[in-house]
Amino acid sequence: MAADLEAEVQAIDKSLLECSAEEIAVKWLQANDLQKEVYQHLAYYVPKIYCRGPNPAPQREDMLAQHVLLGPMEWYLCGEDPAFGFPKLEQANKPSHLCGRVFKVGEPTYSCRDCAVDPTCVLCMECFLGSIHREHRYRMTTSGGGGFCDCGDTEAWKEGPYCQKHELNTSETAEEEDPLVHLPEDMVARAYNIFAITFKYAVDILTWEKENELPGLDMIEKSDTYYCMLFNDEVHTYEQVIYTLQKAVNCTQKEAIGFATTVDRDGRRSVRYGDFQYCDQAKSVIVRNTSRQTKPLKVQVMHSSIVAHQSFGLKLLTWLGSVIGYSDGLRRILCQVGLQEGPDGENSSLVDKLMLYDSKLWKGARNVYHQLFMSSLLMDLKYKKLFAIRFARNYERLQSDFMKDDHDREFSIADLSIQIFTVPSLARMLITEENLMTTIIKTFMDHLRHRDIQGRFQFERYTALQAFKFRRVQSLILDLKYVLISKPTEWSDDLRHKFLEGFDAFLELLKCMQGMDPITRQVGQHIEMEPEWEAAFTLQMKLTLVISMMQDWCALDEKVLIEAYKKCLTVLMQCHSGFTDGEQPIVLSMCGHSVETIRYCVSQEKVSIHLPVSRLLAGLHVLLSKTEVAYKFPELLPLSELSPPMLIEHPLRCLVLCAQVHAGMWRRNGFSLVNQIYYYHNVKCRREMFDKDIVMLQTGVSMMDPNHFLMIMLSRFELYQIFSTPDYGKRFSTENTNKDVVQQNNTLIEEMLYLIIMIVGERFSPGIGQVNATDEIKREIIHQLSIRPMAHSELVKALPEDENRETGMESVIEEVACFKKPGLTGRGLYELKPDCARNFNLYFYHFSRAEQSKAEEAQRKLKRQNREDTALPPPALPPFCPLFASLVNILQSDVMLCIMGTILQWAVEHNGYAWSESMLQRVLHLLGMALQEEKQHLENLSEENVVTFTFTQKISRPGEAPNNSPSILAMLETLQNAPHLEVHKDMIRWILKTFNTIKKLRESSSTSPVAETEGNIMEESSRDKDKAERKRKAEIARLRREKIMAQMSEMQRHFINENKELFQQTLEELDTSTSGVHENSPVISDAKLTALGPEQTRVAEHRQVVMCILCQEEQEVKVDSRAMVLAAFIQRSTVLSKNRNKITPDPEKYDPLFMHPDLSCGTHTGSCGHIMHAHCWQRYFDAVQAKEQRRQQRLRVHTSYDVENGEFLCPLCECLSNTVIPLLPPPRVLFNRLFRPTKPYSVDQNNIPANKSAVFTSR
Repeated sequence: MAADLEAEVQAIDKSLLECSAEEIAVKWLQANDLQKEVYQHLAYYVPKIYCRGPNPAPQREDMLAQHVLLGPMEWYLCGEDPAFGFPKLEQANKPSHLCGRVFKVGEPTYSCRDCAVDPTCVLCMECFLGSIHREHRYRMTTSGGGGFCDCGDTEAWKEGPYCQKHELNTSETAEEEDPLVHLPEDMVARAYNIFAITFKYAVDILTWEKENELPGLDMIEKSDTYYCMLFNDEVHTYEQVIYTLQKAVNCTQKEAIGFATTVDRDGRRSVRYGDFQYCDQAKSVIVRNTSRQTKPLKVQVMHSSIVAHQSFGLKLLTWLGSVIGYSDGLRRILCQVGLQEGPDGENSSLVDKLMLYDSKLWKGARNVYHQLFMSSLLMDLKYKKLFAIRFARNYERLQSDFMKDDHDREFSIADLSIQIFTVPSLARMLITEENLMTTIIKTFMDHLRHRDIQGRFQFERYTALQAFKFRRVQSLILDLKYVLISKPTEWSDDLRHKFLEGFDAFLELLKCMQGMDPITRQVGQHIEMEPEWEAAFTLQMKLTLVISMMQDWCALDEKVLIEAYKKCLTVLMQCHSGFTDGEQPIVLSMCGHSVETIRYCVSQEKVSIHLPVSRLLAGLHVLLSKTEVAYKFPELLPLSELSPPMLIEHPLRCLVLCAQVHAGMWRRNGFSLVNQIYYYHNVKCRREMFDKDIVMLQTGVSMMDPNHFLMIMLSRFELYQIFSTPDYGKRFSTENTNKDVVQQNNTLIEEMLYLIIMIVGERFSPGIGQVNATDEIKREIIHQLSIRPMAHSELVKALPEDENRETGMESVIEEVACFKKPGLTGRGLYELKPDCARNFNLYFYHFSRAEQSKAEEAQRKLKRQNREDTALPPPALPPFCPLFASLVNILQSDVMLCIMGTILQWAVEHNGYAWSESMLQRVLHLLGMALQEEKQHLENLSEENVVTFTFTQKISRPGEAPNNSPSILAMLETLQNAPHLEVHKDMIRWILKTFNTIKKLRESSSTSPVAETEGNIMEESSRDKDKAERKRKAEIARLRREKIMAQMSEMQRHFINENKELFQQTLEELDTSTSGVHENSPVISDAKLTALGPEQTRVAEHRQVVMCILCQEEQEVKVDSRAMVLAAFIQRSTVLSKNRNKITPDPEKYDPLFMHPDLSCGTHTGSCGHIMHAHCWQRYFDAVQAKEQRRQQRLRVHTSYDVENGEFLCPLCECLSNTVIPLLPPPRVLFNRLFRPTKPYSVDQNNIPANKSAVFTSR
């Protein structure tokens, strides 16, 4: 049987090799029906070449296919021998200025951070090294495969679009020139014919679904052989496939592993060859063994002829891709053939057929035709636009197929969106002509069908399957980001109209998110099952950048901004009309002010952390201020329709929820809520969540009476009763009150004050305060470095990224920080410049509580080191923009003064009320902010203006009857001397000092003189008392020091009197010894005469000062100084040996200091001469050993030294060392010091750490 098969193969090979490509091409040139001739040729020869047995023979198949099948096509195309024809084409071609190199998996790619339009614009290594971008800031990554080099694309780069290689072509080629002019007319006709036939053949055979017949091909020799074809999926594991194959086809484990590997790589593999029944039996076993838990593996029994033609179809697509590389004219012809509509009308072109059949193709086929699309359609600028239109029209269908498919996105045609949507001109064209924004958003919403009664998104339990499906849906958000990533410079009416239509669709999406995943406080019993929250936050995180980009687009055109603002406000009002559960109207009255609001308790009703519509409106409101649209066209804006209480309601509830969670009121709701609060404040989400909630409150307060706002806020925090009812706080000091309730209320008051600080103080966003974007980044960096010095990577992680993955840090870091170079084992750190510390705000809104505590401690420590008082006053703030200017009035409102006065009263009578020092600290900070504000108003005062901010006057007035409470200023004076508030005294002094400065400013300006009130007199007296107190303390300290010094002198005299005889004897011996040395020493009359020996001449000592290479500390070499050592290397040496063959009998007992007369083996000690403190070296050596022990064995790499044998590298020069040698002063120095030549001297060994690798010698 085997011999017959071998003879048959030889016979086939012989007949195939006798084919002449030239003769076949001539026959085709003379044919009337070329397609019929070609199809007959393929029908006869393809089954003879491909799929001749159970195992493929790719080398043999490729050789025969080139000779019998592709050779005639190349002869036909060129009209001559292709060995001469293709080089002629290449020579005559005017190549495209685009590089177009398609990246392989793992290939390095480079993106210029300065010049790339977006992060998806990349260069291959060759183009990058030949471009100007190698001198810029760049990002290097590895490709996942499928993309291509953007060199030569002028839309991808702000500057330097060409490398040196492709720059040569720009002067020669005009972009509008038709590349077909470089081809002979007869070749154009031949190319069109052969491309149309071959491309159609490949598409038809790849998309063919019948198993027993071929499209347009007659099976001339219909054999009865079949393949059992196994297809890849992303559900089953390697182990499952291997086990199943061993059972189904009776193969060895090695063969099964080979099958599984090929299936995973190429997408399919034949696992059995034979008749239909034989193959079908294997299919049944595979399906039965893999369908128990999940869907079964996909297996088909396919006729060998169909498999043969599909194999050649892929070969043909690869051949087309290589042929069009010879000429841009051939590329243009192939693009025309691919996009030409067929007889069936819409979506009947060959390109459309392949795209729409994508999810049914196996991985190998997808890769081949994707590569062809990229090297043809995406490289021709004219047809790239036409392909983009086809892609956009089929977008919904392609995404739907992708959702059902289980292959990764990189193997889907949907992944080509990144190549199309990131081209600015194409993106704008698709928005305008194909309404792409609306299409993407509606497609996305169609895949999130689960809604609650109010129409909000409702996510199922986040299982692995749900997570898998949701990840696929998220790719649509990525496409929307690609469309928006490049912002328009010019707006047409069509672009405005279509963008606003897309904005409407986007608002519908956000409307479905507004109020989703509502939660209710769990009381009594702990929640049994954690609710689903991850999906909603994942969606929020993915949309964060898209929301920001939407606002950026709106900011670029005044008409678009006004319309977007109106639309967003309308949708927000629709959302509010649906949230009326449990909201009953009530009237709040306080300090002579009344406001009508609703009764709502966050701790009892439903509350949601997801409010994207409110936050988008907040962002647009800031843009009205930033772009000055609010001042230019106030009549076009619906500002009069705005209801400030409605605007602030939901963001305020969200912030109250965070405060109550911090107060421990929601503990029974489990970790899901804790996680939500964490991400709400996290750097990934906060820009479009927490930050925008603060902005919305600022927007509301700027448009309403601040007293009304504060009363509503007190009501939402559930603190209204405490501050509106006299002496209400005393109830919380009674024994019957629950301590938890007291603690909760204290925390809520602290959080409310913190929120007021944020509302007034956070004005570093352009549009809210008169600042720019760099000021905002500087402030973020200053506060991060206030915690501790940070490495570059730490700092980048703490800053929010934009759509281009940039933080903007590099542009401003040098202005606010100094870079401290890394030490030998550390990292380089950025340290805050001292002059930037004045901008530190203790209540910076992006601090977590742990960061705030660390920053406070670090800044107080710094002030103590600089011998300054430890007050941390609020920094001077930039002025508000006009739209938000009224915000500052919240500080001098009656209700605010009442709140501050109440808390100060609690602190004064601290035994009668339940209060906390954090509460007082926040009140002092607010007082400081108000004083700073008034000071800035006075300093910037012009003649026409009148100062309306009169905070100093208001805090000087005592309370009105019947309470008759003291003024805030008087209470501050009282608290200044309170013994239980020692830590706050510096801050109180700073407040009183600033108050006095403002008083003088008012007097000098004479615009609003302040009368000498009781408070002023008290303030003056307080300053005098303060001076007197400091003087008294200084005097007490001086007297104490004098007393201690006198006691020490007395003790010295007493000791000398008791040991008088001993001291006298010691002095006589010292005099005798000294005189003896001088009398017996010769007179030094000549510098050359120097006596040596026991009674040597005394020589002047030379100071030897050395520096430790580790701590950089200089030190004189003396006996009583800290021990210093040199890095050294001791080794066995035979350099001077007279007997190298001698073997040491017992190496363990061999004394290296003993030298045998034959010099067989000696000891050599060498040193690089670098000096260290002994204790510094010991720390370094211990660190080296600890680092080696920490590393896992499998991660250890070969090093040049052996730590286990005590070896190390010199910390400075990295010279190999295994010991240290002590650095000693000369012996004569020791002799002169001791005056006794016969007395042995010794070094303080206690000062040198012992180590098994250290050898100490004395010379």
